[in-house]
Amino acid sequence: MTHATHEVTNQVPSLDGHDVSADPALLAGLHGGGAGWAEAELRELGLAAGSAHVQQLGRQANDHPPKLHTHDRYGHRIDEVEFHPAWHELMTTAVAHGLHATPWRDDRPGAHVARAAKFYVWSQAEAGHGCPISMTYAAVPALRATPELAERFEPLLASTEYDFGLRVPDGKRGLIAGMSMTEKQGGSDVRANTTTATRAGDHYLLTGHKWFTSAPMSDLFLTLARTGRGLSCFVLPRVLPDGSRNAMFLQRLKDKLGNRSNASAELEYDRAVGWLVGEEGRGVRTIIEMVNMTRLDCVLGSAAGMRAGLTQATHHAAHRKAFGRELIDQPAMRNVLADLAVESEAATTAALWLAGTRSRLGLAVTKYWVCKRGPTHAAEALECLGGNGYIEDSGMPRLFRESPLMSIWEGSGNVAALDALRAMAKEPAAVQEFFAELDAARGADRRLDAAVDALKTELADPVDLEVRARGLVERMALALQGSLLVRHGHPAVADAFCASRLAGDWGVAFGTLPRGVDFGAIIERGLPKL
Repeated sequence: MTHATHEVTNQVPSLDGHDVSADPALLAGLHGGGAGWAEAELRELGLAAGSAHVQQLGRQANDHPPKLHTHDRYGHRIDEVEFHPAWHELMTTAVAHGLHATPWRDDRPGAHVARAAKFYVWSQAEAGHGCPISMTYAAVPALRATPELAERFEPLLASTEYDFGLRVPDGKRGLIAGMSMTEKQGGSDVRANTTTATRAGDHYLLTGHKWFTSAPMSDLFLTLARTGRGLSCFVLPRVLPDGSRNAMFLQRLKDKLGNRSNASAELEYDRAVGWLVGEEGRGVRTIIEMVNMTRLDCVLGSAAGMRAGLTQATHHAAHRKAFGRELIDQPAMRNVLADLAVESEAATTAALWLAGTRSRLGLAVTKYWVCKRGPTHAAEALECLGGNGYIEDSGMPRLFRESPLMSIWEGSGNVAALDALRAMAKEPAAVQEFFAELDAARGADRRLDAAVDALKTELADPVDLEVRARGLVERMALALQGSLLVRHGHPAVADAFCASRLAGDWGVAFGTLPRGVDFGAIIERGLPKL
């Protein structure tokens, strides 16, 4: 007699085939940012991102991380990074859809919002390759500090052709850019950098060691080095105009917690050729143009991760039974799912708003808060799948490992919070613009009004601002998210946000929304559309 011991029941069907762009908060932000013209392309990208094929590409790119080849078989130094074909296919799609620098050469209204929406959707398929895409996007405003360099490289950076390989940049069909700032003795304190640059005719020769170089297979790198006038910004090509390799040597690739599909390297300059970008001695001011753009992508990346986790959690709960009914109908689980959805929509709404406004202060506070919430959100979403979520095949461990990076990248928590304080101290107009945005929702929700009033009182107290930095910036971010949701979000989401995040009737963990919240309407918005 044969016994059926492996009959599969009560398991969740595959999520392959859903439309990642069918995200109400995303679509509202797209249209609200004047980029409704991009919806058809966004939908196309969303269907691709949710397909079984692209999900498999994401898994392959992480299961087969990049490999560094410092020398060829004959002993010649080559410093090349080898990637799995899945990486190149993901990059090809990202570049073809203009997720990198194309908005800088697109005069249509909302071009940057459209790009942000596409970046958000495609990042949910695989996050690691978003690093060189983001760097390429961010390089353009920095390069514009030297018009002749911008004129030379910007059209190729904005090209929709992905042309991988180490060749002379000017002869390629498209370029990818990286960034190389951090040194081992300084970390976020770039003013402690010791890399030097010496003038040699129309270029400089750089010597030093960079502890983290993002996307070392790129064609161009923005970097900081010290001249006689102080820290200056330079652009370095991997291949020089005569076809020879620049003296940029990859020492090793970092063995990272997450972001494993992407290469991050220690890089050594030995009289490497670079061209000055901006004014000598004002390198931090020049490269901050790049940093602000990559900080925006940190927010977008965290928001994308939240949406991906929410999608997995709601899909699982809708198809998994426990104690006689679907998880999605269990009151305690409904509270968790709704809370995750509120957090996700608040992050998405703020990210798309920032893409359109580029609010200096809004970006600083949102980068701190949204990126801090990412790992907590990922952990709770993973737990919604129970033990299945702890298994690699679910994709949730990869999402969880990826989640802390956005908070570390481009300035970790304290750096981001203190940057917000500096922005308020140096730019009074930015503070006025920030509170004008909050006050635009005045009268729409009493809890939001009370939170904004309390925030103004707190900011008026100058004592121990740095000690209070994190708490203060957190409340600024929450007030901004609340204002945006009240004006532009779904009423049920806005009400739940204000009742929990602003009124104080909220616990520490997710799933502690107060009674009276419309769980059903909120959860429905988080369900994937198959």
